Amino acid sequence: MSAPTLPAGEDFAPPSTSGERLFQPVRLGRYDLPHRIVMAPLTRSRARQPGNLPTTLNACYYAQRASAALIISEATQVSMQGQGYAWTPGIHSREQIEGWRLVSDAVHEAGGLIFLQLWHVGRISHPCLQPDGMLPVAPSAIKPSGNAFIENEKGEGELVPFVRPRALQSEEMPYLVRQYERGARNALEAGVDGVEIHAANGYLLDQFIESGTNRRTDDYGGRIQNRARLLMEVTEAVSTIWEPDRVGVRISPLGTFNDMGDADAEATFGYIADRLSDYRLAYLHVINPAAAAVEKRTEPDPGALHMLRLMRERYRSRLILAGGFDHETAEAWLNQGSADLIAFGRKFLANPDLPERFRLRASLNADDASTYYGGGAKGYTDYPSLAQQRGEEPPPCVDDRWR
Repeated sequence: MSAPTLPAGEDFAPPSTSGERLFQPVRLGRYDLPHRIVMAPLTRSRARQPGNLPTTLNACYYAQRASAALIISEATQVSMQGQGYAWTPGIHSREQIEGWRLVSDAVHEAGGLIFLQLWHVGRISHPCLQPDGMLPVAPSAIKPSGNAFIENEKGEGELVPFVRPRALQSEEMPYLVRQYERGARNALEAGVDGVEIHAANGYLLDQFIESGTNRRTDDYGGRIQNRARLLMEVTEAVSTIWEPDRVGVRISPLGTFNDMGDADAEATFGYIADRLSDYRLAYLHVINPAAAAVEKRTEPDPGALHMLRLMRERYRSRLILAGGFDHETAEAWLNQGSADLIAFGRKFLANPDLPERFRLRASLNADDASTYYGGGAKGYTDYPSLAQQRGEEPPPCVDDRWR
């Protein structure tokens, strides 16, 4: 499958004529990155309990992957209300700030760069994950299909059906913005290098954006300017705490995960890309609507390609694209001007030294899906690097005492 032909735009470097574009340096906000391989945010459900705290285990995991041009942390809830899965970390308590400081220090010591992803799940939760057993909140009281991942009475992970959420009142919107604002301020104190606002994958901000989940008739519903209002208010607030060139936003146009859909996705996400350009952020991070085709090396749906062209045209700064890429397809899409950087998820999960493996055209470790969520070091920090496989470095940190 060939990459789509997309305009690079006058603000972007032309395709490379020599060497691999994947390994060419790039300016991202205020940072000069040595290459274009980004570690995508990956929920792993390994925060210490009680308190959803990052630990030395998490610090080890991220430090192992510090050769990424940029690490985007796993989704991190900005409040207790924002949690939707068992054992995910937060950034709303003093202890969580200290835990994330362990992570940022470890990544910096290893020479890496890390942005923390700010997250509120909205309706993708369950009362047992909410403070005082309250209902999850959403723009409208529409129950999603599927199941929530909770911790049961035995301390084990369990899937239970979602419930119908409570529709937020207009008066609550400033409180939501303050949650993100507090998370951004706490992330700054935790020593990370920037933040990414999670507005993708059917979570709270995406629920407001898309017409399938937003049936409101107030200033936060109806026309796209209103449905995008909360995202813009959050972006504005976060950009007063962090300089805009240390802030990114993640979106998922045409995404269906978590029961999502929009009546006019091109108009909706075209407007959002255009408005976000005005903030002069470090980047826009787009989940590739053609990810399944890229991974299978089949021809992408024309609608997905049209959406990607729209994002490239309407967003006037750096674009990160994630979803389905390997070394070859990432290089092809970069050379066609589809994006400025490529984010990798599962490949980074199993290959802590992914850039080096790509550079040497080395084989990749296979990921173990049974260890994606929950547990300890197994399937988390025990994937070896090439140097460890050659016996040139000590084994990866696998000490599991902190669990």
